[in-house]
Amino acid sequence: MRIILFLLFFISAFSSAQDNKTTQMDPYIQNKGKASPVVRPEDKVKIIHSDEFKKDTKYEGNQYMVGHVQIEHQGSILYADEVILYNDQSLVKAIGNAKLQNADGSVITAHEMEYNGVTQKGVAKKDVVLTDPKQTIKTDILYYDRLANQAYFNTGGTISDAQNVMYTKSATYFLNTKMIDFVGNVKIDSPDYIIEGPNIKQNQNTKVAEFFGPTTITNRANPKNRIYTERGTYKMETKEAFLNKNSKIFYNDKILTGDDMYFNNITGFGKATGNVTLDDPIERRYIKGGYGEIFQKKDSAMMTKGPYAVKIMEKDSVYFAAEKILSYQRPDSADITKKKSFLRAFKKARVFKSNAQGRADSIAFNETDGIMHMYTDPILWSGEKQVTGDKVEAYFNTQSENIDSLKVIGNAFAISKVDSLNLKDEFNQVKGKFMTVYYQNNEIKEARVVGNAQSIVFVDDVDQETKQPKRIGITISTCGIIGALFEESGLQIVSCSIGAVADTYPMSKIEPEKRKFSDFNWNTKDRIRKWQDILVDSPNYEEIKYTADNELFDQAQSAIDREKAKEEAKKPKRVKK
Repeated sequence: MRIILFLLFFISAFSSAQDNKTTQMDPYIQNKGKASPVVRPEDKVKIIHSDEFKKDTKYEGNQYMVGHVQIEHQGSILYADEVILYNDQSLVKAIGNAKLQNADGSVITAHEMEYNGVTQKGVAKKDVVLTDPKQTIKTDILYYDRLANQAYFNTGGTISDAQNVMYTKSATYFLNTKMIDFVGNVKIDSPDYIIEGPNIKQNQNTKVAEFFGPTTITNRANPKNRIYTERGTYKMETKEAFLNKNSKIFYNDKILTGDDMYFNNITGFGKATGNVTLDDPIERRYIKGGYGEIFQKKDSAMMTKGPYAVKIMEKDSVYFAAEKILSYQRPDSADITKKKSFLRAFKKARVFKSNAQGRADSIAFNETDGIMHMYTDPILWSGEKQVTGDKVEAYFNTQSENIDSLKVIGNAFAISKVDSLNLKDEFNQVKGKFMTVYYQNNEIKEARVVGNAQSIVFVDDVDQETKQPKRIGITISTCGIIGALFEESGLQIVSCSIGAVADTYPMSKIEPEKRKFSDFNWNTKDRIRKWQDILVDSPNYEEIKYTADNELFDQAQSAIDREKAKEEAKKPKRVKK
């Protein structure tokens, strides 16, 4: 844009006196009382050609040149149909096919050009086109200021380079820094993206754009993939966005938000820090955390720093938390036109649903098929029932959004509180190699245990006189396969097959230590009771203290001890002589 500076030099070369006539020039270039400048020899211009040189009443008695006018100054040439010299006021005006060609090949064309040598301000009007090696500016009126070393327009225009076309209501070009300040409904159109916002600054040397206000960067190939920010920077050559205020990255029908964000339009990699949220409206799931990364081309994301995920369901949402959470999509092997969604929680994973809560080292959830895998020391609670094993798989009904069943693989162990209304140390237990647990009405109803199946069941009956439950004793069973039915306050062994051995012991005949398996692991300290409990590694509740009911056993043991004492008393005593 140095070409516009020629007009800043050549007017000062005209020093011949004229009558003091006034003229109607653009207010922007008015003198405002400044003295006429001293004309230096190097500021003088050379008139190369003019068909006629006139002075009459046409332009208030001022000199003017007509026809193929050419004026040269330090290698720059001004062409016009007419050039008027308002020498007394240090003003010049070029009319008709005005063209200023600089020595470096840059050019400005317009219907009219005006310049004031005192204010050192100029204006080009009507179909203005400014071209230089880097860009072309088109507007209706272009203002320029030599002292401020800048040019601007406010009547709407375009700025284009080899790749981009910029549309704006107003723009200021700073010649020293090569910065363009766009204001008012700015649009930058390129082959790959479209940028729109109210206030954008762009450096033509570095090709870096800064945003000051609500701005959108839209992917031309896929308009749903876009970036929104209210304060940010965009490197147009590397297509990198740095976002600092109320920003959002829309990709693959997902939305990433955060306090500070970064996104690379070429690689599809993005990251966010602060209050980060990854929202997936189609999957009806969002993930929150302190730091997140997305990989657009792999359709995957990662969240750390206290992350948790919420799978939104109509009646009962599911919550996940861990040290790290991943989400990704993969083509369906049965139909590659469809995708399946997956969620993984690593290290100290926790899950909460109103009727099922769990913990494990890691959790993998197939959201599409409704299958959840819990790995390494998994533990799952449902009501007053607890399930553990080497691995737990939960199967959701994707229609009802409820858990239908569980599979426990390796060291399967289910524990059920005999009566949840008291604090007696009484638990029904069933264990084996493998276990399948079935839900009914959102509660654990049945269990089938296969391989070294064992059970400890507290047995009650109804007292015929009082019509109240009466404890009969405890049944210990060992079978190849056990079928168990969980009732409101008990566990009923409905089948015990393959090498079945079952014995029922009265409460007075079974030792307290035999009422639990050796690996009994009822856990109330780490149990997740509300969804907020997943936000910490463990809620660390005070361990519930249960009271052992050993009265009948102790009475029987005392009676046995008394009888033993009587027998010992009857034995003759040996006396030393």
